[in-house]
Amino acid sequence: MAAALQLLPRVARAPLLPLLWGGPVARLASGMALAEQAQQLFESAVGAVLPGPMLHRALSLDPGGRQLKVRDRSFQLQQNLYLVGFGKAVLGMAAAAEELLGQHLVQGVISVPKGIRAAMEHAGKREMLLKPHSRVQVFEGAENNLPDRDALRAALAIQQLAEGLTADDLLLVLISGGGSALLPAPIPPVTLEEKQTLTKLLAARGATIQELNTIRKALSQLKGGGLAQAAYPAQVVSLILSDVVGDPVEVIASGPTVASAHNVQDCLHILNRYGLRAALPRSVKTVLARADSDPRGPPSCGHVLNVIIGSNALALAEAQQQAEVLGYRAVVLSAAMQGDVKNVAQFYGLLAQVAGSRLTPSIAGASVEEDAKLHELAAELQIPDLQLEQALEAMVGARGPVCLLAGGEPTVLLQGSGKGGRNQELALRVGAELERWPLGHTDVLFLSGGSDGQDGPTEAAGAWVMPELASQAAAEGLDVATFLAHNDSHTFFCRLQGGTHLLHTGLTGTNVMDIHLLFLRPR
Repeated sequence: MAAALQLLPRVARAPLLPLLWGGPVARLASGMALAEQAQQLFESAVGAVLPGPMLHRALSLDPGGRQLKVRDRSFQLQQNLYLVGFGKAVLGMAAAAEELLGQHLVQGVISVPKGIRAAMEHAGKREMLLKPHSRVQVFEGAENNLPDRDALRAALAIQQLAEGLTADDLLLVLISGGGSALLPAPIPPVTLEEKQTLTKLLAARGATIQELNTIRKALSQLKGGGLAQAAYPAQVVSLILSDVVGDPVEVIASGPTVASAHNVQDCLHILNRYGLRAALPRSVKTVLARADSDPRGPPSCGHVLNVIIGSNALALAEAQQQAEVLGYRAVVLSAAMQGDVKNVAQFYGLLAQVAGSRLTPSIAGASVEEDAKLHELAAELQIPDLQLEQALEAMVGARGPVCLLAGGEPTVLLQGSGKGGRNQELALRVGAELERWPLGHTDVLFLSGGSDGQDGPTEAAGAWVMPELASQAAAEGLDVATFLAHNDSHTFFCRLQGGTHLLHTGLTGTNVMDIHLLFLRPR
């Protein structure tokens, strides 16, 4: 399942066997061995949400090949199956779907990031590529994750395919993160440039992602249920790989197969809030006025089945299961970690201190004040469904190593011009936090990695740290605070011990945000 991943070449690959803790074996176990275990759990998490496994869990053909089964629903097949897709992970999803569906697939069109086929081929990920003579037409566009003319051509080809379907047809829609930029289809007379300018102005004035999506949907032919409407009266099945906290189907790729819950008045309210209503181009005013007077109202999506087939929670569940096989007491904290990376790092540092003190209660550990600060910080971060108490209670009953798992997408406020990504920045900040707290007789390791295999504009997926990080860095003349001030985490990890702390996977072909792993091992 995880064969497509290649982990650190510097660390000898250890078999997935339970570690033996206690006695001389524990004393001999090195930080590098623990890091290897951490990377194997990261690998298992990503492996659970690779396109092949996901598609085969979601789709199946009956033995006679006359019906397509999607979870508990069945659809008749009679040379009536079409496919469209858009998103960073859709190339591999389409390859897996075509392999499964074979001759049942009549035609397909997908919109994927510029250069992705060459990148997958270079990485040796042939399972992510469509076969020669594929029935799926591939458009590459949205360079640097921005809608462009190439993505517009792809969107129009997808729209044309959808509008040509009949009531006897079935449209399979593959959606993943990045799909919004890969499906730009402004409602005429709005141009792509006008729509981009408006969304950039809103973003610069502090509009939330929800507000940006509301505007995008109102000005799009395909977002906000528009693709589903274009395909009507055909049946539509959307298979969605979520890269959004909480997996809201109306937000992922701006919900092309989900009816929008917003109207023109919502758009005008947003534009007023940010002082942009008076400066709107005439084309935008025309489209909003037309929608406001449309007696049909927003598109209905009763002919659509939307299915989340991959998510951060699914990846974490797989890693939790593997951690238990390895002998860990494993608890998933949350699949919705978000907030400023500084606060998230402080949370993990405090968590390591408080949890460690409960894991080895005979050793003087966290104070009541530190415990209270941890809970106060958790409340400030407003993390949905955070299982903090469950995790801390698990420490008391644990008789060996513990692994706390989480996922999500913290944010980094850029202050410098260094090179890095949110995972490497988070790991570096957690390393600095771990040094601040006395951890007693507990070994601690933290790993943060992007499930897509690329953290920011770097070739690393993330990094791992232990409390010794700052002292190791100082011995090599590296000052952690200076690198953090310049958002230069990648340069730091490249220089530290020859890059040993970096997590290298190459492009994985999937994306369900980030994976965080915190290991605590009593000595």
